Amino acid sequence: MTTEQDTQNRWPITISIMLATVMNSLDTTIANVALPHIQGSVSASSDQITWVLTSYIVAAAIMTPLAGWLSDRIGRKRMFLISIGGFTVASMLCGIATSLPEIVLFRVLQGVFGAALIPLSQAVLLDINPPEKHGQAMAIWGAGAILGPILGPALGGYFTENFSWRWCFYINLPIGILAFLGVFLFISGDRLTKAKRFDFLGFGMLTLFIAAFQMVLDRGPSQDWFQSKEIWTETILAAVGLWVFVIHTFTTDHPFFDKGLMRDRNFVTASLFGFFVGILLFSTMALLPPMMQTLMGYPVLTSGLVSMPRGIGSFVAMFAVGRLIGKVDTRLILFVGLMISCVALWQMMNFDLSMGVGPFISSGIIQGLGVGLLFVPLSTLAFATVPPHLRPEGSSVYTLVRNLGSSVGISIMNGLVVANTQTMHSSLAAKIIPSDPVVRATLPRMFDPATPAGITALNAEVTRQAAMVAYVDDFRLMFIITIACMPMLLLMRKPRPVGGEPIHAVID
Repeated sequence: MTTEQDTQNRWPITISIMLATVMNSLDTTIANVALPHIQGSVSASSDQITWVLTSYIVAAAIMTPLAGWLSDRIGRKRMFLISIGGFTVASMLCGIATSLPEIVLFRVLQGVFGAALIPLSQAVLLDINPPEKHGQAMAIWGAGAILGPILGPALGGYFTENFSWRWCFYINLPIGILAFLGVFLFISGDRLTKAKRFDFLGFGMLTLFIAAFQMVLDRGPSQDWFQSKEIWTETILAAVGLWVFVIHTFTTDHPFFDKGLMRDRNFVTASLFGFFVGILLFSTMALLPPMMQTLMGYPVLTSGLVSMPRGIGSFVAMFAVGRLIGKVDTRLILFVGLMISCVALWQMMNFDLSMGVGPFISSGIIQGLGVGLLFVPLSTLAFATVPPHLRPEGSSVYTLVRNLGSSVGISIMNGLVVANTQTMHSSLAAKIIPSDPVVRATLPRMFDPATPAGITALNAEVTRQAAMVAYVDDFRLMFIITIACMPMLLLMRKPRPVGGEPIHAVID
């Protein structure tokens, strides 16, 4: 509920909210470039270290639908303060973590507390601004939301190289404290509203499904998949959770999300589309920094700076798309975004170990442009035919599905890199026969298979070449997924106002 005090304090409130938004968006990318250093510090394997990314995304996805209900229950200001305070403390705990289980646990806490920051910040900004300034308010919010992904890789690289990877999390402390004080001092007290009935059984079963399914994907590579009782147990739990959730949703009077959303073709198609967009965006962001550091030998700061143009490309595209929506068919904008993404992935399919930073930068800018053309138009289409009273609930479900795509994509793509590296290593090694005079004549002296040092160096180079092939295979799979998404555009209808109200894009 907005008061006269909130209106008078519009700018201090806006600054405080933007600090919280930047802090949250910063954490989507700042840890990516530090992953190899975190991996060495906590003695994690290549597939285990992805838990640092997926645990945060999954926790945020699960808690997002609960954020609105809790906000009504305890008050928006109190919810904001708890979220900012909890996120800041969890960031500090991530910085002092000494083992993989600790940092994964604290990243889960970050996701739990950070889930409400995005929807709350949007809601407060819209409330403290008159309707004629809503577009301007969302433009300011969008700039803050995209600032994190732009600055994240460079800041992560700088802190890791000059201080420690722990500063990737400590940076949230001053930002969080300032945001907390701003919200505490300038936002007025809440007038509590009666929270609507919440489907805890549906929420619990959905949480069980997501958590168990994610564990299958994260633990599968190290546990030899279904040769392990653990994986079987988690698969059964995921199946039970999904089954109960679906049956309960269609039989109860007050389900976790309104059944009307399932009957909306645009919403269902756009949500499914968003699932795959999450795979394409976050998987690439998770794969490239370790690839640059471990295979190409780039310093962590260089890998961060090389990753930065992707965010700049997204910023430019989102600025342009704001002027195009309403003038150009939204489905056409999505098609162009997919085509541009295909061009970037085509470039990435041709990466090799002898190239410089140029292909990383050019493909990053192009992919950033493509993805930037997808987010806002996709949100516009998702809610084009959703009745106004279902939009808040639809926003939670839409965000959950897209975040689930991100976590699933990271797990699958990293698992494929590990598995395909091992397969390609065996294939390449089988072609190197030390007794073959041709092989002995063509191999450099440092790779002489007749000496222990030569064998070690040769094995390392074969592993490096095999890993490069595995990464390229991942980019090829993403290219195929992007092509496969295009027919979904034919299932969507052009946006039209619902119930006499204009459609506002949900940027998250």
